Amino acid sequence: MHRTLAFLFLACWIASPCSGENKNTRKEYIQKFSKIAIQEMRRTGIPASVKMAQGILESGAGTSSLAQTGNNHFGIKCHDWGGPTVTWNDNKQNECFRKYSSPEESWTDHSLFLTSRQRYAPLFQLKKTDYKGWARGLQKAGYATNPSYAERLIRIIEDEKLYLLDRGKETSGAAREYTLNSSSTRVNYRQRMTRVNGIPCIETRKGDSFAAIAAYFNIPLRKLLEYNDKNETSIRAGMNVFLKAKKNKAARTRARHKVKEGETAYWISQMYGVKFSRLLYFNGLAADEKLLPGETLSLRKYNDTL
Repeated sequence: MHRTLAFLFLACWIASPCSGENKNTRKEYIQKFSKIAIQEMRRTGIPASVKMAQGILESGAGTSSLAQTGNNHFGIKCHDWGGPTVTWNDNKQNECFRKYSSPEESWTDHSLFLTSRQRYAPLFQLKKTDYKGWARGLQKAGYATNPSYAERLIRIIEDEKLYLLDRGKETSGAAREYTLNSSSTRVNYRQRMTRVNGIPCIETRKGDSFAAIAAYFNIPLRKLLEYNDKNETSIRAGMNVFLKAKKNKAARTRARHKVKEGETAYWISQMYGVKFSRLLYFNGLAADEKLLPGETLSLRKYNDTL
């Protein structure tokens, strides 16, 4: 992520709200994302008020083109990202930004961004209700270089009474209505659980995401990605997502695999519940090495296959 995220909406800060944002748009945005703001606060410790204010500020309350075309509500760029992308004019023309399958995935990836970088670690020593300390701490840690960034966040929080979110309170009946409507269509992942190599997992379908699976099973997103050898949140339908750490080798009855067209070493490691690094080691492969259809990969040490 570029350190000057605030400049994405700098022109808006000087005058009126960004893009199509107005007071009604902002209220609707708060109503829509109150639930996930509170969920992420409980899961990661990031104050819901601060996260909501950042989303409002950096996406124009969901009205910016980046939010509309890429579901990217926090201006996170493509650094260390292997998933879909979208281009956007920020400090330079046609810069690369992460593209998400849903706004909710953007919200959880933003949490991962803050929790996985050491420079933000001191913020997690603050109380969740200390939104001023968090806002100023984000600016001090280099999240944005614009000198008004922290005060802008604080103003949004106080204007919209977002500090109520930090107490676990959704801001209106409309937010609760959104929650009820959303829960009626929530996927029941537990019905789809199976085991591969003795490890519980979910075979993904179109529309699934690491964020949704992590939230359903109450597993920290960072931990779920770690279980699946991932450092970003892209996902493919038909892929196994493991709910616990994969093993160092496959079952003895699954000692080898014949590569099919389009398969990658990572895909095969997910197919058998074998750690990606071990699969590479067994076969002397590089992480990005292209496999040839018909070649055979070992899923255990060579002398451990009999």
